[in-house]
Amino acid sequence: MAASKHTDDYARGSQEISEQVSTWHLFLALAKWGSLIIGAVVLFLTLWFMPNGSFFSGFFAGAFMLAAGWFFLRSKPTSH
Repeated sequence: MAASKHTDDYARGSQEISEQVSTWHLFLALAKWGSLIIGAVVLFLTLWFMPNGSFFSGFFAGAFMLAAGWFFLRSKPTSH
């Protein structure tokens, strides 16, 4: 059987990937901020509905978690 010649226009390292990079950065941002919001909501609901829990303790703990998360997860300016 003769070997078939495979021709392809693809050359490794020659594709423009700026759209893929921007999509990846969007995914990372949504995962990061979405996880923070889900964690704060779970904390709020847990403290609100636990036995002897209150709305205000859950609200303040959730708000503190959001504020601390925003402080630690925000994008740092690049130094170069």
